[in-house]
Amino acid sequence: MPPATALRSALSDEQLQQLVAQVKEVDSIELKLTVPEPAQMSTARALDMDPLQAQMRQVFFLETPDLALDKAGLVVRARRSQKKGDDSVVKLRPVVPSELPKAIRRSPSFGVELDASPEGYVVSGSMKGVPSDGDVRKAFVAGFPVRKLFSKEQQALFAEHAPKGVGLDDLTMLGPLLVLKLKYAPVDFDRKVVAELWLYPDGSRILELSTKCAPSEAFQVAAETRSYLASRGVDLATEQQTKTRTALEFFAKQMANGSKAGAQTTRKPRATSKTRRSPSKTRQSSTRRGTRSKTSTSRP
Repeated sequence: MPPATALRSALSDEQLQQLVAQVKEVDSIELKLTVPEPAQMSTARALDMDPLQAQMRQVFFLETPDLALDKAGLVVRARRSQKKGDDSVVKLRPVVPSELPKAIRRSPSFGVELDASPEGYVVSGSMKGVPSDGDVRKAFVAGFPVRKLFSKEQQALFAEHAPKGVGLDDLTMLGPLLVLKLKYAPVDFDRKVVAELWLYPDGSRILELSTKCAPSEAFQVAAETRSYLASRGVDLATEQQTKTRTALEFFAKQMANGSKAGAQTTRKPRATSKTRRSPSKTRQSSTRRGTRSKTSTSRP
């Protein structure tokens, strides 16, 4: 959670001008700080976190084995939340707000957010969706079509920016990752703080602290938050980690090693013997239909 002076000093004059211009065009700003594992327990005590008040979540990422979406600036995620239901997102990162199509920018399901950490910032655009409760689990466990977790707007955004020939049902469902999310207001701090503890299959953990604010108050809130955390003994100079990057790299390594743990392909199962077509009919129908993809290769 960088203060105004720290964030400014870390950027060149040109980068600072770009930041100021983009701040005016985003919908919200989230200030983030990750805490290294050795300091996570002491930080939780210092900030008076109550783990029993945390919400449990399961997070799934959808990707190709070679992380083609990540290389194209796409993040596709589905999530189950305790007592809240399922949600999904198709995210473009990074984006320049002024270059986004007006139709997408006007959508009530689309938002632009600037994430800032002590190591810099990134602007992303997210199209959110709300699948029916239970569909995310069915997609992972029972082969429910992945595309049905996403709205028509999300599917269109994905098709516009996905690598050529890659569809939603071609993706591998990675996860789940268990996440504990605690949103609370510390007694001696006048802003709400969110603490997320991400638990990875190899036993590693990422603890992220964050707070959101309006673009107009970003630098002031960053300075106040830094001051509060420093007064509680939280080290603000540690190397930062990103939750999504850590997850994707972990699962990519698993897939490269041939492990199936934590990964589920999303293609439909083959037809049973009762419904399977004859070979000749199958060849004829597939020839008539064709299978060429029309997805765009444009980038955010």
